[in-house]
Amino acid sequence: MSASYGELESVLFSQPEDQIKKRRPFKKFFYRGVDLDQLLDMKVDQLASLFNSRARRTLIRGLKQKHQTLLKKLRKSKKECPQGEKPSVVKTHLRNMIVLPEMVGSVVGVYNGKTYNSVEIRPEMIGHYLGEFSITYKPVKHGRPGIGATHSSRFIPLK
Repeated sequence: MSASYGELESVLFSQPEDQIKKRRPFKKFFYRGVDLDQLLDMKVDQLASLFNSRARRTLIRGLKQKHQTLLKKLRKSKKECPQGEKPSVVKTHLRNMIVLPEMVGSVVGVYNGKTYNSVEIRPEMIGHYLGEFSITYKPVKHGRPGIGATHSSRFIPLK
């Protein structure tokens, strides 16, 4: 069954524009079988039961004042940003802060010892530490040997 170009055109353009330009549905996020909306509504002890033992211990013992201050700044930057835009970057040295569900959507500048790396918090990051997303070293790029690397390097011509 082959349709002519005119028939296809009439079928395509007869539909209203809002039906054609539908947003692509994204995969719904679940953390250990729990929906993100439900995670946001959970109490700390319920949330801690979903995390691994190290993160669970930290949450049960209670977040320190520094971590509470970071959460307060993140809430403030989210509230002040216009609808549909990313919030401003909140810089921090707290690499040991656990990513909590209320932090999703925020932008955090995580210090790596030299600079602040901007990290946009996504749902997949929940339960991990901020330091995991800001590498502290520069990965080695193995290339040609430098001068003095070996005894034979005397015979490598200088650039």
